[in-house]
Amino acid sequence: MLAFRADTMFDRRMFLALGMPLLSGIANGSTGDGAKTRKAKSVLVVFCGGGQSQLEMWDPKPNAPVEIRGAFGSIATKVPGVRFGEHLPKVASIANKFTVLKSVSHDDLDHGSACYLSLTGHFHPQKSANPPPKPDDLPTVGSIFRRIRPIGPFGFSSSHVNGPLVVPELNSPGQNSGYLGRAYDPLAVDGSDPEKSLPSLNPREELPTVRIQQRQSLKNALEKEQRKWESVPGLLDHDLRYKQAYQILSDPKARSAFDLSQEKDSVRDRYGRNRSGQACLLARRLVEREMPWVTVFWNPNIRGQDSAPNETDQYGWDTHNDIFESMKDHLLPRFDQSFSALLEDMDSRGLLDSTLVVCMGEFGRAPLVALEPRFAGATPGRKHWAATYSVVFAGAGVTRGGVVGATDRAAAYPVQDRVTPQDIITTLFDALGVPPTEHYHDLLNRPVAVSTGKPIKKLFI
Repeated sequence: MLAFRADTMFDRRMFLALGMPLLSGIANGSTGDGAKTRKAKSVLVVFCGGGQSQLEMWDPKPNAPVEIRGAFGSIATKVPGVRFGEHLPKVASIANKFTVLKSVSHDDLDHGSACYLSLTGHFHPQKSANPPPKPDDLPTVGSIFRRIRPIGPFGFSSSHVNGPLVVPELNSPGQNSGYLGRAYDPLAVDGSDPEKSLPSLNPREELPTVRIQQRQSLKNALEKEQRKWESVPGLLDHDLRYKQAYQILSDPKARSAFDLSQEKDSVRDRYGRNRSGQACLLARRLVEREMPWVTVFWNPNIRGQDSAPNETDQYGWDTHNDIFESMKDHLLPRFDQSFSALLEDMDSRGLLDSTLVVCMGEFGRAPLVALEPRFAGATPGRKHWAATYSVVFAGAGVTRGGVVGATDRAAAYPVQDRVTPQDIITTLFDALGVPPTEHYHDLLNRPVAVSTGKPIKKLFI
């Protein structure tokens, strides 16, 4: 069972005080002309922070010069004519279950601001930089979804698993509710120890249910004295998070959603007994319980290998130097196992039909292999590259075995069907029945568009 993440260690009392946001489903959407047919019940984003290399994974160029194609070969996939990097054999064997979008493009070249763009749908005011999170940031997409679709199982509708993403010293901006207030933060589930249960959610013998109910009654009585402070956003956030905490503590079904020990050993082994693999498994369990928006941070740090080169759990996709050693020995084997397991497992359970699964990062890697003296490592790697990179889509009507977009001979620029991160986010909302024209209201009651891109129609059958 994975543990809830907080900035500090906390016990049950602190959990109630913090009132961390938890599970949810979504209300039925409709259009102005009557009933609406929903494409997806859930969206599951596997976010690979740091920048996966399109050339070593989804868009290899086997006929390019070695300084472009790199040290790896390519392999055939289940889809005729489509090739992946040679270290993705399991993913290649199920390429007929998903579509690769090869032509995502923007011009933000640093991790923090590019993650902000990818997670909020808007450029950060400090472009190509690593700014810290701020209270007036724009909300992450999961928080926007909670704002517009707050009703569902357990009273919650979005979750972040295995975060927060660090880039590489500070938490990336764009991962919380920003100016909407902390009450709209997605559920944050820590994946640092997949085997450890969460004491805060386990009933204590010395604290029976009746005492919890007495404490809640006392809290309700005290709330009557704070009516005059109802205009203070911080207090309102605090009150809502109390209610969220009590709701999850009182619901055994909600607590069981996070208990991975309920899974068969063979299933846990297939995903991989590691941080990223078990996080993907938890994401599948949340989707089974009709959580409509789940974001899994596949790696918690974009380049944790600098401080922990022998710990694969710490590796991120920011492979400036030593790219081929890092990917061959650490990143690709684990990703190949856990991502293929996620798609196969969801497909076998019938979840892929109603879930849009997306594997993405903030950008890709440069088409030229080179040694960068400013970074650790003795062998060449690839720099940041946002001009083109690949994103994978599966489920909820996405074409099986498809390819959308194309790049030039160096996988450097799109030559067909260029799309942006804003288009991706609009596509996610649209799949859940939230049209691009829908708005939410900020704390000053001003209308804000949920997204600013266009749905990527070519992804779907």
